[in-house]
Order: sequence, then structure tokens, then C-alpha cells
Amino acid sequence: MAQSKFTLSRWMEGNGPELGTVISSRVRVARNIEGLPFPYLASAEQNRTVLEKVIAAAGQEAFRDFTWKTMEELQPLEKQVLVEKHLISPFLAREADHGAVLLRRDEAISVMVNEEDHLRIQAIMPGLQLEEAWMEADRYDDLLEAGINYAFDEHCGYLTACPTNFGTGLRASVMLHLPALIMTKQINRILSALSQVGLTARGLYGEGTDIIGNLVQVSNQITLGQSEEEILRNLGSITRQIIEHEQNARQALLNENRAQIADRAWRALGLLKYAQMMNSQEAMQLISDVRLGFDLGLIKGVNHKILNELLVIIRPATLQYLAGKELSGVERDLERPKQIRKRLNQFKESA
Repeated sequence: MAQSKFTLSRWMEGNGPELGTVISSRVRVARNIEGLPFPYLASAEQNRTVLEKVIAAAGQEAFRDFTWKTMEELQPLEKQVLVEKHLISPFLAREADHGAVLLRRDEAISVMVNEEDHLRIQAIMPGLQLEEAWMEADRYDDLLEAGINYAFDEHCGYLTACPTNFGTGLRASVMLHLPALIMTKQINRILSALSQVGLTARGLYGEGTDIIGNLVQVSNQITLGQSEEEILRNLGSITRQIIEHEQNARQALLNENRAQIADRAWRALGLLKYAQMMNSQEAMQLISDVRLGFDLGLIKGVNHKILNELLVIIRPATLQYLAGKELSGVERDLERPKQIRKRLNQFKESA
């Protein structure tokens, strides 16, 4: 396998609002086709029919900047890279029968086909841009609906494979960097309160994943009985409250431990530049320390774009994709610092 080129997804660009705390905003809508069973109950022929219907519906001029990638044609490593970039779900990469993804050139929009539902239309934007992400997802949802009859009930709303997605079918989330709340041990109190307002917190890759690198994904739990606008307004309001708590905690750390925080950030940057071996968990923590130092104005030589990019290139599949070959665990730990240095040096040359 030859060495491959890594492309930036739009959410990595580091140019949205509240970048000091919010990495990205994501909106995903679940839709199913009327008259066809959900993917997990469907035959292979029925799932092929779903794929054919979506391909036909996406034959419009509005989709000229999109490309199709079927799960059958992609190598396992290529699928996992899409997972690590948050463009498809682990389920689609691993288990989907006749699964595919329709991906816009800037990778801000992806349409997963034959995942848990027939369609999952996703928009992911940098920073706190929930409304903008919703507008993008809603636009392509309407375009596809023009050529597809969705399964819909006037009482339940959109019908989905999982009852928790009934209604709007909307899942919205924000990826937050919360080092100060975690360092000051305030995080559990804040996260435990989320369920009381219909939200939940997860790790970097969603349900079932741990919080690493001080990254927390907050999303809505309720899709039935609320409009899309209400869901987004609730999540946006709570997100702004979390941002305020994080900023207050950062200011307290800065007032009380400025020298220690600066030293920690510079040490982390030094390790990223010069370490010879590094596992992914250590790399995530070091990137978090550097990000905090940069956001507090204590460190230079990086920006949000390079830090976002590093979050992905340190992951196992992307490392192997960039190396152009499969790597053992030890080989990945050796390759990781090489790729980090390469990106940091490229940033230094372009700065």
C-alpha cells in the first residue's frame, strides 16, 4: 500500500465560534424509506434497493460535489479512517450490509446508507455552529426527500429503527475541550446534571467510549415531543453554560497556577516535537495540554487547525494509512511521533 494523502475535513479547519472550548458541532438526522424494512430486518436484495433509491435521489445537480464510497469497495483501513474523522459510524464500517456513504468534497456533509437506518444525514462544522450544521443537514434532507418517500407517522413523526430516535430523528452534539473542569474536579457535577435537561455526555467517538484528552461529546437524548429548533436551542444554551464554567475554571487556574500551566504546556509541546515513541492516549493528553496553553495565551507555535488535525492523525488507522502499510502496536507508537513532527514542521514553515 503506497503512502496516502491525508485530507482535512471542514470541522478541522479551526475557524468557527468558541474554538477555545468547542471543537466541532454535529447534526445528524435518521430517515427510513416507506415500505421497506429497517436494515437489520431487510434482505440483501432489499438493502440493495435502498442503495439504488438513494443513488437515484442523489442524482441532482446539488450533489455534484459528492462522491460515493461503498463499504464493499473500501479497504478496512480506509473505512476506519472515515470513522476516525467522524464521517461515518463504527457500525457502518463494521457491519452494514450494502452500506455506503455519500460524501461532500469538503467532508462537512456525509450521508450514510444502510446503517442502523436507511439514511443518516450528517453535517459537522468547526466550533459552535449548531444552527449552521442543522441548516446544511436539513437542506440535503429536503433534496433527498424530493426523490424518496420517507417513513413518517403524523403522531410519531419520522419512524426509525431505534425508538429513541422517533419524532424528529435529530441527534445534535458538540465536542467540547474541558481540561480546566476536569483538572479542578468539577466535571462530574456538571455532567451528572445533563440528564436532567435531556442531554447526555460521551467520549470522543460517542456511545460506549471513554473521555480521553479532556474531550467530551454532549448530545440530546430526546427526539420525540420537541421540534428541531427546541432541541438545538436547548443544547446550545447548555453548551454556553458549560463554556462559561470552563472559562471560569481556566481563569482560576491561570490566577493560581500560571507558571505550572505554562510549564505543562511547553513540556507537552516538547514531547510532541521530540519524543521517539508515543501511544495514542498519551498523545491525546499532550495535545490537550498544548491546546490549553495556546488558548490561555501561554504558548505559541500552534493553532487550532493543526491541533484538530493532530487529533485524527494520531489514531491507529490514520497512522497506518499515512504510513502506507499495516503496523503493529509498537510500530504505530514509533510512527505516531514521526507524523506529529511532520505536521508541526509543516505548520512552522507556513507560519
